[in-house]
Parts: sequence; C-alpha cells; structure tokens
Amino acid sequence: MTTMSGADAILQQVLRNGVDTIFGLPGGQLDHFFDSMHRSSGAVRFVGSRHEQGAAYMAFGYARSTGRPGVYTVVPGPGVLNSTAALCSAYATNAPVLCLTGQIPSAAIGKGIGYLHELPDQLATLRSLTRWAERIMRPQDAPAIVNEAFARLGSGRRGPVSLEMPMDIMGQQAEVQLAGEAQMFALPALDTDRIAEAAKLLAGAQRPMIVVGGGAVDAPAELLELATLLQAPVVSFRSGRGIISDRHYLAQVFPAGYELWKSADVVLGIGSRMEQQLLYWRTAPGMKIIRIDIDREEIDRVETPAVGIHADARQAMRALITAVGAQQRKRASREAELKTLKEKVAGEISLIQPQMAFLTAIRAALPEDGFFVDEITQVGYASWYGFPVYAPRHHVNCGYQGTLGYGYATALGVKVAHPDKAVVNIAGDGGFMFTSNEMATAAQYGIALVTVLFNNNKFQNVQRQQNDWFGGRHIGSDLRNPDFLKFADSFGIDAVRVHTPEQLTAAIRAALGKNAPALIEVPCGDMVTPWPHIIKPPAHPAA
Repeated sequence: MTTMSGADAILQQVLRNGVDTIFGLPGGQLDHFFDSMHRSSGAVRFVGSRHEQGAAYMAFGYARSTGRPGVYTVVPGPGVLNSTAALCSAYATNAPVLCLTGQIPSAAIGKGIGYLHELPDQLATLRSLTRWAERIMRPQDAPAIVNEAFARLGSGRRGPVSLEMPMDIMGQQAEVQLAGEAQMFALPALDTDRIAEAAKLLAGAQRPMIVVGGGAVDAPAELLELATLLQAPVVSFRSGRGIISDRHYLAQVFPAGYELWKSADVVLGIGSRMEQQLLYWRTAPGMKIIRIDIDREEIDRVETPAVGIHADARQAMRALITAVGAQQRKRASREAELKTLKEKVAGEISLIQPQMAFLTAIRAALPEDGFFVDEITQVGYASWYGFPVYAPRHHVNCGYQGTLGYGYATALGVKVAHPDKAVVNIAGDGGFMFTSNEMATAAQYGIALVTVLFNNNKFQNVQRQQNDWFGGRHIGSDLRNPDFLKFADSFGIDAVRVHTPEQLTAAIRAALGKNAPALIEVPCGDMVTPWPHIIKPPAHPAA
C-alpha cells in the first residue's frame, strides 16, 4: 500500500499495462493528472494536441496501426464531446482506444448545478459510444477499474472504452495497492462439432472463398496456411487489407471478390461483418456461408449462416487446418486462374484516373514496410482496392464510419507509434481543414509525417451527387482555401507543390529523406468516380 492521489493511481496503473504514450490536451479538471504525468520521470511520453478531436484521432492512429491501446486524455463536457468522432471510428474498426477524462466535483454529479463542463449524464453518453465506460470515485478503486478497462478494450471484440474521475478525487490522497497488468478475458470455448461441420463443407467445396476483416489481423500465418490448403482466394475490403500480402496470388481486392462471389459455393467469413457481400452482393441458392467471429452477436446479424463459429480467429483457423487437412486430398493450384483475375481487375481499375496514377506514385515512394493512411477523399476511396498493401495494419482507415477529416491527426498518431517507419497520409482540401491545426503539433514534437494534399477546391463527392441527382444545383460543395504552402510554412513545416505523379514520387522520397514534417500539395481537377468498383449490383439478383 502506498499513499498517492487519485490521478497518480490512474497513471501508475495505466503504465503497468504497458502504455508509453498519452495524447491529450490539458484543462482544469485534469490539472492533477497532468501534474502526475510531469512527475512520472519520463515514464510516459505526452503528446499535446491543439484540439480534443486531434488528441483522440492520434490515439486512434496509434491503436489502429499497432493493435496496442491508444490512450488520450481530455477535459469533461465539451472536451470529451469534441473527441467522440474518433471514438466512433474506434468503435467501427475495433480499435483499442482508452479515453481518460475528468468530471465535475463528485458531490455535484447529477445535480445540474451548472459547473464548468458539466453534462446531464456524461457517463451515459460515453457508454453509448464505447464498448464500456466507468467512473472512479475513490483513489483506491483505480487499479481494479483501470485493469477492467484494459481487459474490456483488449479482450474479445476490441474497441474503445472510457474512464472518468471527478477533479476532487484526482487530488485526493489515499492508501492504494497497485495491481499487475490486466488479464484478458478467457477466449470462447471452441465448438468442435461446428468446426467439423465447417471442415466438411470446406473440404467438399469446388470453389471456396474467404472473406476477411479486422478480426483476422492477428493471424496472418494461419490465414495463409488455411487459404493455401483450400486454394481459396482471400478477399478484403478495408480492415483486412494486407493480412495476406497483395503480392500473393491468393490475396484479391474487393472488385475481384465480386467476380469470385458469382461462382463461389462455400464462403468462409473470418472477423468480418460481411455486410457488403450479404446485403449487396447477396447469396445464391445453395451457397453455404460459414462465419467465424469473436462477437457472437455478429454471426447472425444479417442472415444466419450455414455454420456459425463463435471463436478467436487464430484458434478456429488452426482447428480448421487440422480438420480440413484430414478430409481432403491436395487441391490443384489456382495460381494461374487467380493471377489472371488480378491482372484483369488491375486493368479495369487502372482507368480510375488520376487517382490510380497518384496511388502508384505513392506506392513507388513508400518503403514496403511504410504505413499509408487514407482519408475520405477520391484518392482514398480508390485506395481501398487500388493501393497495394503488404502487411497487416499498414493501410490505416476509419472503416464504415467514413469520418471526413480524420486522416491527418490519425496519421500523426501512426507516426508517433512508428517513429522509425515511413508514414504517408493523403488528404483532400475539404477534409484536411478539419485537423490541419495539428500541424502545430507535428512541428512542436517533430513528428515526421509526410502528407499529400489533393486540392480541387471542393467537396467533390458531394458535388458529384449534386450534379447527378439534383440537376447541378450546388450548395456548400465549393470551397475557398488558404494558400496551403504558406499555411504549412507558418508552422515551420516544409511544403512543396507538384503536378504530376512522377513529381509526387520524387517529392515524397525527398520529404522522407529529411525526416521532418512535410506537406505536398497536388492541385487537381475533378476525378473519375471510384464508386463503380465498390457499389455493385447484386451478383445473384434472383436470390
């Protein structure tokens, strides 16, 4: 037992769970916590943002690119509400993000007096946006509750959690017994009967196919072994990109998956919501769907599969490898067929210009182990199927939330997590302005992120819809922008303007060589719609 404050108890228990970085922004209800970080003798690295949404996005990028907890701290009320777009993104992508926030004085909670930053029910609000949220009302309770938060964000279906402590409790001294590192919850017991059912279907399949999402990201070796055994192409959309390298013939991008779906007879979904396939492509009569998911509720959400396996992806795949291997003869290789499909699809998506030319230019400049962070922009949409990815978590995106403007601050978090790796993010001029103020953070902390800004002075996706659906009646889609080079220079950040893919490759290489924050602006006009390769008609319309 050691005498310490509530703030010290939180921080020390967070550190015992392996956290080395906290993003955030100070304020009154967090004074004790920030002083605790200052007194930690360098045990934690603090990265200060210029807006609460920036802090949360940075934690999101840290978590999304590492699989480890990304932690941020902001004041209650408007501060924590400013961060909730990032919490939504973390929820959508199962990113283990921990939000640490303050509270008004403990005796006033729920009384509606009107204290600074008071919300009617902050805890209820955060519980609706996270996997779990709790309030700590005594310093001595902090170790157990902090550990439960880490167990909740890291066990089963991962996702964001939130902890709050009133400002007076943060300053209160008490005898506290710190705990060891949090223990993750037990994995679901593997149902061997369902594994046997799934193995029988897969062994007997003529044209098996695998669909993967973020739930398979920690099991690339098992996935490749199972896919090779079955000679089953592996299709991913966003979060599953790179689990099998795009250089492998079994790895197929989303538009290729649509073609494969038309003739697949058994489909294995692993850690994927499969909403694109089940809602839009639709199943054919006789098609058998097998689902593996750590979240029991996900398995039957759209439709009930032939076999549903509530399990950890790695454990289930290891069991399937054994069971399928015992039932089927060695399959003939589909390498020639699948390479031909890759080439065909590559030819089709090469017409998405100028996006594909610029994505090719970025890929040429980015080292193989570098990280690419997308944005809700025309080049970002095309990257979901047009940017080669060679390792898990190296295409960082915000999943189904489509959080416009998330990219720059998120990419700062990715770079903080991977200081020795190249990180390139893309942005459109509209989305960039959401968190471009965080160039101050990049400059202050020397975060060597390279940003490619595509500037056409509009929200093109919105304007395309206004043209196609509303007779060209434009409202709110034309933008007036600053001189982005002068804007970056005002923060002390190197900035250049290029016009061609070849110039872009050279500029990225030069920026990476300087190991300093950089902005590369690419003026551009309207781009070809990338959506025909994403929004598809039903593959089985009669189903």
